[in-house]
Amino acid sequence: MPSAVGVWVADFFTYETTKSVVVKSWSVGIINRIVQGFIIAYFVGWVFIHEKAYQTTDTGIESSVMTKVKGFGFHNGRIMDVADYVLPPQGAGVFCIMTRLIITENQFRGRCQESQGRYECHTDANCTKHLDSILTNGKITGTCLRYGEELGKCEIEGWCPAEDDSVTLTPMIDVLNFTIFIKNSIRFPLFDVTRGNFPSTMTSNEIKRCLYHPEKNPYCPIFSIRDIFTYTKQNVTTLAEKGGEIGINIEWKCNLDLDIEQCKPRYSFTRLDAPFAKNAVSKGYNFRFAKYFKTDNGTEYRTLHKAFAIRFDVMVTGNAGKFDMVPTLINLVAAFTSIGLGTVLCDLILLNFLKGADQYKAKKFEEVSDAQIAASLAPSPESQLSLKRDIKSSYDSGALSLAASDQAV
Repeated sequence: MPSAVGVWVADFFTYETTKSVVVKSWSVGIINRIVQGFIIAYFVGWVFIHEKAYQTTDTGIESSVMTKVKGFGFHNGRIMDVADYVLPPQGAGVFCIMTRLIITENQFRGRCQESQGRYECHTDANCTKHLDSILTNGKITGTCLRYGEELGKCEIEGWCPAEDDSVTLTPMIDVLNFTIFIKNSIRFPLFDVTRGNFPSTMTSNEIKRCLYHPEKNPYCPIFSIRDIFTYTKQNVTTLAEKGGEIGINIEWKCNLDLDIEQCKPRYSFTRLDAPFAKNAVSKGYNFRFAKYFKTDNGTEYRTLHKAFAIRFDVMVTGNAGKFDMVPTLINLVAAFTSIGLGTVLCDLILLNFLKGADQYKAKKFEEVSDAQIAASLAPSPESQLSLKRDIKSSYDSGALSLAASDQAV
């Protein structure tokens, strides 16, 4: 009995080669051609036509964005222009349009009452528990300021009088009439291609008169905020009251095998803070800023602004592709290799599910030992070129099938 190690060594040092077996079966043949057809359609339709796998792609887009807002509005009885409601004023790719503004004027450093209702008190003990609070308008001192028998409020040290953001103000609905001008230039460094977001042939008069529309005027760089609210399905009153964030995406997908003039931008709009729109806390968008002054004797004071604003983020994405022989050859080899999957599927069906699977296995898999090869090559008494009597020609592949008498004893 051969040992297990000997059997393992014998099995390890074997060689397998393919053997062609022609199966005359309509069902298997149809399945094979259908699978091959799907594979060819996938590579031609999806890989080469849709994904353009024959191209080298540059995704490292370089971009510059400049913006400018136009329009006038009224808020709290005051006329507001761009210098009043747009921050920052430099015209960057991220900017805010203030829609509601709470102003606390003439604040001096000192001590005064906290304005928020949560810091009401009867005694100093009610205030000492808030000593480490960071939600106040100043540093809690631990003293309860009361006037008579009325309910008091905790004392703070900071800018006084404290801001009271509970006031009711009507937001600036005129924001709907504002427009945003976007100037975007991009470059694909791999191909050294530079493009702008509106045609170079567009005149200044055309730019001043046009307004972006996805179908009628898709390359106009001026956008109506009213239209942006429509595209994002937002309610202006809600958004202007609490603030929010809207994204303007400029997408560049350029096929550089075509005319360079076909490399044009596509715009889309979305509400970026939509996941927080229904939250009880941290809803909307607001921030504070101050303007500082000095009295005649040098004492510093300020005017504090709490702004509720719509923040616009201009985001630029894209890629460019151009024909290259290397990815073309790689994907062609992958396509030709994948066609062989049809053979794998048909073999599984033949070996496991159809009648006559045993006969197919016998035809497909055949073991040949060194002894059989030596026996088949040994000269016979009749002729050096003739085959042994028991060796028959295989009809399925043109190979030789060995008889049982030729097996090694």
